[in-house]
Amino acid sequence: MRILFIINTLGTGGKERRLTELLRVLKSRNETDFILVTMSRDVHYKELFDIGIDIRYLLRGTKKDISIFRKLYNLCREYDPDILHCWDSMSAIYSAGICRLLQIIFINGMVTNAPARQNIFNKHWLRARLTFPLADYIIGNSNAGLKAYRAPERKSRTIYNGFNFDRIKHLVPRDVIKRELQPGESVLVGMVASHSVNKDYKTFIEAAQKLLMKRRDIIFLAIGKDTDSDDLRRHINQQFTGNFRLLGIKTGVESYINVLDICVLSTFTEGISNSVLEYMALGKPVIASSGGGTGELIIMDKTGFLVNPSDADDLAAKIDILINDPVLRDEMGSEGKKRVEDFFSVKQMVENYLDLYASLLISRI
Repeated sequence: MRILFIINTLGTGGKERRLTELLRVLKSRNETDFILVTMSRDVHYKELFDIGIDIRYLLRGTKKDISIFRKLYNLCREYDPDILHCWDSMSAIYSAGICRLLQIIFINGMVTNAPARQNIFNKHWLRARLTFPLADYIIGNSNAGLKAYRAPERKSRTIYNGFNFDRIKHLVPRDVIKRELQPGESVLVGMVASHSVNKDYKTFIEAAQKLLMKRRDIIFLAIGKDTDSDDLRRHINQQFTGNFRLLGIKTGVESYINVLDICVLSTFTEGISNSVLEYMALGKPVIASSGGGTGELIIMDKTGFLVNPSDADDLAAKIDILINDPVLRDEMGSEGKKRVEDFFSVKQMVENYLDLYASLLISRI
């Protein structure tokens, strides 16, 4: 079985983490021959180099570089894959027609979120409409995402993100992280997500400041790309700056999650969040915006709370409940960790992908 994986960039996002975990296991099992193609030299997950993944770079000179069609076509002729598996909408555009021309099985894996509204002005929706008809199969990481993109049921499947528990075997000691953060005796409430268009840090900060108007024994953390930006800082009232830690990108983010008392994910749209999986795997209670695939992860009132999107009052109220109830925090954290172990392990994710690859190859015989 020869597979060509292609992705636009290998930055810090969730789909990049999911692809990295898949390739790591495939490399160790030696059941497949594969290469990884990326259109950028931005590689955040350096373990891909450490484990010897064969990475090919098809670098774009512009955002709409049509020379990539020719370069990818030639690479497919050279490598001759049985399957091409794309991981985002841009790589789907470049791959769909080439796979049809060369009779390569085309798996479209671009569905990683679940927008509430779609139209032709959304570039991802338009790319889905163009590439879904040419796909042999469509993979989403949530049922909600496949439904939002109207993927044909007969050739689509949900494969959930899988968490690799090896990632939390060697955490930085809690006291080391706390020395960096200097929280004193305060409760630590954190959100791990890039400061980007789909992440609602404005509501997170607004909810935080509603609580800080009543009590000052809380420290709020923001971890992820551009969370240390001036754009995010401008939402914080000067009187509360000492209660925020805007950390930006951090390697070993699991060690920071490990010191949190409460974990938050405030978003406008979400598929299956790697941040929520990390929270739960580390035994933390979760508060997240409802909608998309988040409800497929969190069991309301058991592993955490779902709150109304962009509702700072609702978010603040749920944080307040957990601050005042350490026993409930522990119970939710324990239930969340068990749920990840039972239903969202990286082993299950990899087996689901391998089952799909095998079934598509058999169907071509």
